[in-house]
Amino acid sequence: MVFCTASHLSNNTRNRIYLGAALIGTIGLGLASRKFPMLFPAVLGKYPGDALWAQMVYWLVGLCAPAASVTKVAIYSLAISYTDELSQLYQAPWINQIRATTPGHLILGSHFSWIDLVSYTIGIALVAPIEWWLLRKRIENK
Repeated sequence: MVFCTASHLSNNTRNRIYLGAALIGTIGLGLASRKFPMLFPAVLGKYPGDALWAQMVYWLVGLCAPAASVTKVAIYSLAISYTDELSQLYQAPWINQIRATTPGHLILGSHFSWIDLVSYTIGIALVAPIEWWLLRKRIENK
């Protein structure tokens, strides 16, 4: 992947304002994808929302680890997303009560799906190269 060579990008090149804006925009679009599914082609079902969820995780990791390379942020984001999905295999009553709430369902999900793992991968594969490109352009313009 092209963005793997971006390990030289550090804290002084990652702009937290754009990360925050990307995070808020992604959350808004993700919530809208569930409330207004007609925003996306019906054939995609709920999966754009899953891809956007993983993108939200990507932006959060970038905010929490601003000095991390794009590659590390992508790997950590995938690890978090996959872990969250795998946690849905655990169906104890106490965690299902949390999942039954709107915030709990949005954060923890409810039922494991292999396709969700693919959606997470696609979501992060879409934003990581874009961030790498934006960071590279920013460095070139300095």
